[in-house]
Amino acid sequence: MQKLIRRRQLSATAPQPAERLADAGIHPLLARVYSARGIDSSAQLDLGLARLLPPGELLHADAAATLLADALDTDQRIVVVGDFDADGATSTTLVVSALRAFGARHVDYLVPNRFEYGYGLTPEIVALAARDNPDLIITVDNGISSLEGVAAASALGITTLITDHHLAGRELPQAAVIVNPNQPGCAFPSKALAGVGVIFYIMLALRAELRERGWFAQRAEVNLAQYLDLVALGTVADVVPLDRNNRILVAEGLRRIRAGHCRPGILALLEVASRRCATVVASDLGFVVAPRINAAGRLEDMSIGIECLLSEDMDSARTQASRLHQLNQDRRVIEQDMQDEALQILEKLALAEEGSAPVAMTLYQSGWHQGVIGILASRIKDRLHRPTIAFADGDAGELKGSARSIPGIHIRDILDAVATRHPGLVTKFGGHAMAAGLTLPRDGYETFAAAFVEEVERHAQDVQLQAVIESDGELSADEFQLELATELRFAGPWGQHFPEPIFDGRFTIVSQRLVGEKHLKLVLTPVGGDCLLDAIAFNIDPEFWPNSGVTEVELAYRLDVNEFRGQRSVQLMVEHLVAC
Repeated sequence: MQKLIRRRQLSATAPQPAERLADAGIHPLLARVYSARGIDSSAQLDLGLARLLPPGELLHADAAATLLADALDTDQRIVVVGDFDADGATSTTLVVSALRAFGARHVDYLVPNRFEYGYGLTPEIVALAARDNPDLIITVDNGISSLEGVAAASALGITTLITDHHLAGRELPQAAVIVNPNQPGCAFPSKALAGVGVIFYIMLALRAELRERGWFAQRAEVNLAQYLDLVALGTVADVVPLDRNNRILVAEGLRRIRAGHCRPGILALLEVASRRCATVVASDLGFVVAPRINAAGRLEDMSIGIECLLSEDMDSARTQASRLHQLNQDRRVIEQDMQDEALQILEKLALAEEGSAPVAMTLYQSGWHQGVIGILASRIKDRLHRPTIAFADGDAGELKGSARSIPGIHIRDILDAVATRHPGLVTKFGGHAMAAGLTLPRDGYETFAAAFVEEVERHAQDVQLQAVIESDGELSADEFQLELATELRFAGPWGQHFPEPIFDGRFTIVSQRLVGEKHLKLVLTPVGGDCLLDAIAFNIDPEFWPNSGVTEVELAYRLDVNEFRGQRSVQLMVEHLVAC
């Protein structure tokens, strides 16, 4: 699909903020970039931990701290129930590690196998957890919709602490305590905390409660900063908006990783992906580390990823990281096969990229892997710029669906509306604005597909249905500098709602060649300029590129740094290219 390149508009008060930032010593280009992202002054760029929102503002964090402190006091048995993605894995690792560091002697974890038990604290998971006779179940990154699971735990005399960040439904579970910035009545200023951020805040509150009780009089106080590597990884992996509070958490976590002060599991995962921890940025966590952890939950069992993160020595961590790396390789092969089949379905529907796609897409193929449909939905959503749900066979005549959306279409609200208009059609669902999961009877697929399109059409009147690349403008010839590229790389952390700078412009092709079957390596010079620049475009159409008939292109690109055999140089990372 052809994408529209649109240059970002500065705020109504601009250029004053950009000028103020430049006057404070920030490079004029970076000042412009920051200003376009709502930064008004250099003070807003202070991402020190002292600027973190206090735990006392998070509803029921104090009650959770009291509950946990009582559990430590009375030596209770605790089971942590996590989720099967990277946010869930980091959340589980953090709470298990921190509670053990605080002195808990009986802490274990349980992550539902997505193929056997599905998502969240279900009655089946409670029954499984009950084998260890826990006094307390803590959910991390799930539980806000687990009404039946909490009821089952209560019936067995097990106390539940729900910690989550997903949107609440019409009814809350009857847990002892619920901590979720998105639950009704919570005035916590940052609604964007990931699951790992929520549990980190609870650990901060717990430490404060233990201080009050004199808990550390005869034992060392726990330095919770040691867990910020996990917080950074889980926050970036879950693609939550990087508001200032999340940027503080991610920036501090990255700082520790770059200094080598992080757990062996993260070091091993960076190592197996040939990344140096000293130069790690947020995108390395999101596109290198997280997929390897997620592969465990997609293909086998997330406990592999958690055990990697829990490893206390490099030998054990490397063994687990190697296994995760292989699972990720396997996932890529499965994903590519599924993507090829999905594209064949689209072609049969006369939905080639040049064609006119419907306002929403549903895809199903018998035999698709349940653990990979989320990635497939994301790929098709990116290709067509339409809300997309991919389905795979579940158990007992059910279909499992994974949904991905585009800006302006709140996918969880869409599913809620479909479920309301068609009672019984959707067995269960949950998620947030951009991603969700659902289950429905297999014989209800066609009805659901039509209802989904109909509901999206109701909400899509003012939604941009052409993919848009937001550009920070054109670079001048003297801005293609290694020093500036390095400064941009580390000026984030960049991520959701605080995107890495993208620039656009026209370039003359000096040379072009294919590398790795479907990546285009280019040497370019800016139109009207004379400097030579290396560029690479990933996953291009090999039927069109390389193309000796094309001598000029329009690009949207990131200014980045390439390191090869100890040499560093400017490289353009191409996000979109069009032959001129």
